[in-house]
Amino acid sequence: MQEMAWIENMVRTAGAHMKKAFAKTTESGFSLKGQQDYLTQTDGEVEAMVKQALCLAYPNDSFLGEETGGVTESVPRLWIVDPVDGTANFARGVPHFCISLALLEFGLPVVGAIYDPMRDELFLAAKGRGAFLNGERMRVSDVHRLDVASVEVGWNKRVPTSDYLSQLSAVIEAGAAIRRAGSGALGLAYVAAGRCDAYVELHINSWDVAAGLLIVTEASGVVNDFWTPGALNRGNPVLACAPNLATEMSAVTGIAL
Repeated sequence: MQEMAWIENMVRTAGAHMKKAFAKTTESGFSLKGQQDYLTQTDGEVEAMVKQALCLAYPNDSFLGEETGGVTESVPRLWIVDPVDGTANFARGVPHFCISLALLEFGLPVVGAIYDPMRDELFLAAKGRGAFLNGERMRVSDVHRLDVASVEVGWNKRVPTSDYLSQLSAVIEAGAAIRRAGSGALGLAYVAAGRCDAYVELHINSWDVAAGLLIVTEASGVVNDFWTPGALNRGNPVLACAPNLATEMSAVTGIAL
């Protein structure tokens, strides 16, 4: 699949730009789109870079970006990008962020890449072909009990704080160790790599998860049905986990698998 080679080259090129920009980032170099919703100049630069390259390589395909939007209705092939996932980390000098880029065909991901330029880690998958970390095949963990599991619980201001705290409490009461690193895309990639056993968030946008959900699935993980009608534009809850935890995680979080 030629798209796999193209997407790898694209995210590595964009990642190199992100890494250079990160070295120059200061606290005066960001703005806020909303409460705790960071935006940097690099977000716009990377999105423009990807969009321009796509127009040249795949002029008949559609595009959706976190910062500039795009046409999503009734399009057979759609590229979807989060130019800097983990912008708050990027803006505050924390080296935990990535670019997430995926190709959807008829509403479902078929190729996805997440690239962490600070660690030079490329998480890559294509439908039916497996998931890979820097060329080595990945597989989710074989953890089968929540009381020995590590779970990342994502947070944002789009849901009531009380709902987030209730879910967080339920996961803790089930015995899991909790983490939150500030990048949903890398959270999903870490589930695929077996570094974390589950990722859950009550609401997340499609550009955050388009690549990650495919990568987890191709690494033999389990994910919820995120791609319901309208999810591209409005987002949805997300749950991704090792298969041995699927029943328990679904019961604890209330998200069907």
